[in-house]
Amino acid sequence: MGEERVIKRVGMLFSGGPAPAANAVISAAAMNFLNCGIEVVGFLDGYEDLEQYSPERPLVQNEHYLCLTIDDVSGIRNRKDIILRTSRANPGKAIHSLEDLEDPAKNAKLMLVYHGLESMKIDGLVSIGGDDTLKTANYIYEIQRVVPGLRPISVVHLPKTIDNDYYGIDWTFGFTSAAHFAALEIANVGADAKSTKCWYVLEIMGRKAGWLTYAAGIAGEATRMISVEDVEGTWDFANAAEEMVDLMLARAADRREYGVICVAEGLADRLPDDQRPAEIDAHGNSMLGSVKIGEHLAGAMEKAYARRTGATIKIRSKQIGYEARCASPVAFDVLLGSQLGVGAYRAIVDEGLSGHMVSVKDQLQLVYVPFRDLIDPETLRTRVRFIERDSDFYKLARSLEYQACESAGGCAD
Repeated sequence: MGEERVIKRVGMLFSGGPAPAANAVISAAAMNFLNCGIEVVGFLDGYEDLEQYSPERPLVQNEHYLCLTIDDVSGIRNRKDIILRTSRANPGKAIHSLEDLEDPAKNAKLMLVYHGLESMKIDGLVSIGGDDTLKTANYIYEIQRVVPGLRPISVVHLPKTIDNDYYGIDWTFGFTSAAHFAALEIANVGADAKSTKCWYVLEIMGRKAGWLTYAAGIAGEATRMISVEDVEGTWDFANAAEEMVDLMLARAADRREYGVICVAEGLADRLPDDQRPAEIDAHGNSMLGSVKIGEHLAGAMEKAYARRTGATIKIRSKQIGYEARCASPVAFDVLLGSQLGVGAYRAIVDEGLSGHMVSVKDQLQLVYVPFRDLIDPETLRTRVRFIERDSDFYKLARSLEYQACESAGGCAD
C-alpha cells in the first residue's frame, strides 16, 4: 500500500502511436473515477501543450484539455480514433540520468509539464502509451523526489504498443487487433500470390521485436517470417535474398511457385552502418519504416533469382503498418484495455500507488509493477522484451512455416 492521498482530480493523456482499444482504456478509467466523484481532465495531444505551459499561456478547456463526463466516455470502447488524440512530444528529451532531473537547464520542459498539471490542481496522472511514454511518466514521478518543494502528484502508467515488446505484461492492448488486421492482409495477399503464381514481401511494423510479424504471419499463414530475433549481428539484403531464393526454388520444385514472406521493420536497425536509417524521431528512435526493407529485399531477391536461374521474376512488396494502429479492436483488446483502465483507478485510489505500471496476469488479474522494475536505473531507458528463441511461441512460428520435405501426406503450405 502506498502513501495515502486525497484524490479529487486526475489527469489522463495518451502519447505515442495509436493502438486499437485506446478508447476502451480511457473510458473504463474515466468511468471509475467519475463514479466515485473524482473529476477527470483529459489532456489533448499527449504532452504537446503541457510542455509549453506558462502562467502567461494557461491551458484552455476544449483546446488543450477536456473535462470528461460520463456521456463523453460512454459508447466509445470500439471507436477507432482516440478521443484525446495523441502526439510524440517528448518533454524529457534532455534527460539521460537521475542527476539531469535536478538540472534546470535539462529538466525545463518536465517542470513545465509539472506546473501545467499543478495549475489544473491534478492529484493523479494516468499516462497511457509505449515505452517512451513510460520513460516520461517515470521522469515526472522521479522529478518530484529530487526537486524540493513539489506537491506530490500520483503517477501511474498503462502500457500500450501494437509491438507487444513490453516488460511487465504478457500482451499489450491493441496487439491482438493489429495482428488480426495484418493477418487478414497476409491472407488476402496470399490468395493473390497463389492465384497469379507470384511472390510478395510484406514489411510488418515492429520497431524492436518481432511479435507482430510472427503473430500476423502465423494467423495469416505466411510462407516465411523473419525478424530481429533471427539475426545474429548485422543483417543485409544480399544474404537474406539468397536464402529466400533457396526457398523459392524449393517451393517451385514442390509445384508451389508462389509465397508470402513477412519481414519485421525492426530489421532495418540491424543493417550495416552505411545502410541504417539516418532519420530519428523526437525520442531518438530510428525512423525504420523510411528504409523500406521489404522493397529492398524484394529487389535483391529479383537480382539473385535472375543470376541463379537466368530468368526474370517480379516480386511485389508492401508495407503493413500505420493502418493497423487504428484497426477495429477485437473483443480481447477491449477486455484487456478496459481492465487496465479500471486498474488505473484502483492503483491511485484504492492502493494509493505512484510510480507503478498497471498490468495483468492469468485471467486479467490486476497487478502493479514498480517503474524501477521496468527501467534501467543508470540510463533510465526502458527494457525491451524480445521473443526468446527457445520459447514455444518462437517454435510455433518455425513449425508452421513451409518446410521442403517429402512425406506420404506432403508438407504444409
